[in-house]
Amino acid sequence: MTCHVCGSPMDHLVTDLPFKRAEHCIVIVKELPVLQCGNCGEYVLEDRTMEWLESALDRIDPAAELEIVRYAA
Repeated sequence: MTCHVCGSPMDHLVTDLPFKRAEHCIVIVKELPVLQCGNCGEYVLEDRTMEWLESALDRIDPAAELEIVRYAA
């Protein structure tokens, strides 16, 4: 796959990413598989990963300030 921003190849890697769940709620997802551009840093989540992420974020209490979850396929 090539990057939709710069056209460079995208690499499979595992990383930790933050997501904003609500105004004052940050969720850090550890060991999340992504496709990331080695040139510009843009990343893409595959459909299966995105489905898991949406489900995991829905289970987080939006009143929490910080949550850390580990990706589990």
